[in-house]
Amino acid sequence: MSNQRNGDTKPPCLPRNGLVKIPTQPNGLGSASITKGTPAVKNRLCQPSSVPAILSPALAHRSDLPIPSLASPLSLATLASVSSPPSASLVGLNTSEGSEQPSPERLPGSPSERQLAVDEKILNRLFWYFSACEKCVLAQVCKAWRRVLYQPKFWVGLTPVLHTKELYNILPGGEKEFVSLQGFAVRGFDGFCLVGVSDLDICEFIDNYPLSKKGVKSMSLKRSTITDAGLEVMLEQMQGVVRLELSGCNDFTEAGLWSSLNARITALSVSDCINVADDAIAAISQLLPNLTELNLQAYHVTDTALAYFTAKQGYTTHTLRLNSCWEITNHGVVNMVHSLPNLSVLSLSGCSKVTDDGVELVAENLRKLRSLDLSWCPRITDMALEYIACDLHKLEELVLDRCVRITDTGLSYLSTMSSLRSLYLRWCCQVQDFGLKHLLGMSSLRLLSLAGCPLLTTTGLSGLVQLQELEELELTNCPGATPELFKYFSQHLPCCMVIE
Repeated sequence: MSNQRNGDTKPPCLPRNGLVKIPTQPNGLGSASITKGTPAVKNRLCQPSSVPAILSPALAHRSDLPIPSLASPLSLATLASVSSPPSASLVGLNTSEGSEQPSPERLPGSPSERQLAVDEKILNRLFWYFSACEKCVLAQVCKAWRRVLYQPKFWVGLTPVLHTKELYNILPGGEKEFVSLQGFAVRGFDGFCLVGVSDLDICEFIDNYPLSKKGVKSMSLKRSTITDAGLEVMLEQMQGVVRLELSGCNDFTEAGLWSSLNARITALSVSDCINVADDAIAAISQLLPNLTELNLQAYHVTDTALAYFTAKQGYTTHTLRLNSCWEITNHGVVNMVHSLPNLSVLSLSGCSKVTDDGVELVAENLRKLRSLDLSWCPRITDMALEYIACDLHKLEELVLDRCVRITDTGLSYLSTMSSLRSLYLRWCCQVQDFGLKHLLGMSSLRLLSLAGCPLLTTTGLSGLVQLQELEELELTNCPGATPELFKYFSQHLPCCMVIE
């Protein structure tokens, strides 16, 4: 299982047949060591103290019984003295479904201990402390544990990721048989991510998943060979789908979107699909009147496309992410701000032709913005930050990664923003210690990223201890971040997680 803001970042590598958590923030931090003062909640869960105190005193003082913890995925299985099959699939496509599992009567120990190991009231509380991958393993211990763990409440917000080869079993005669998806249906999954599938695979999925017709709300197809016909069949048959993602699918065309999209879809993400251009945006704008979120990465979309949105979408659409749309210029920004005046989330990441004038248009017309991403926009200067600080009084998140022309002067403008909670300045190569001083009075700031800023020194960074409300600080690849500095932060920023 792995975490999905919008597919902007690659999810972490986890075991096959895992589950992916639906992403919400695109500015996730990469792999890095963590220096912890008083850890955030997500880190406290990793500490032994996070184990719930619901074991009986008799078991709690047994030295031969392990204490369940997140650090040991099989600790509960060990408690029951049952090992899960080493080759079993994490999500139990087939292997765990038919495997023989011990009954409570066969568990070792006194009757009271055996009863405790399968007490549903205790298990319902205890299993909340395990990760999704661990729950998949624990569900293979015994039928009682499976019965508790297969309740839909334990799988809310998770999306199974299935690759083509995992959808079929090879029979002795060499024939292929579609796997049983009953285990997914019992857990109530209402979203799936299918990787590398064809039209036929999608049809098989629809026929074999009991909830496919009405119960699936979200579908994601990645690196798949779906055609216009397959897309039309999928959206016609799966009447419950309201969120759709197409990533790396190069076989469908704009004609397929015209014939497939329908008004029930409220969130659409299209990225790295070579046949998507202006006509695709025309189809989206005319066929999706209830659209609330659009994520688009398309190299051939031009300024004209941003004028297609209707008055209805101007009222309903609150999130627009245009990532690496290289042909979009300030003229496109003009069309966008007039077509979609109610945006609260806007990303122009990688729109390299947008300049300060385009940002001025955004600031003057989109006063409801709470999140703005201008990363990888090399033409943005300090002047753009002045426009943002003057007009976007509700802005809570600002991403300026790789805006190489931002200087200390620009940070002085941002220091007046009382609502800003998250500021990303990764690889802003002109930011210096003097610029950091402007940020020290921003009491609202909770997250600050200075990764890769080469001119920041240990002295300048040490001043950040004045931001006592800071919860997360990223200093990856920052030359001024020394071991002594991290130790200093652990002592003087006890509530902040520092990423080295």
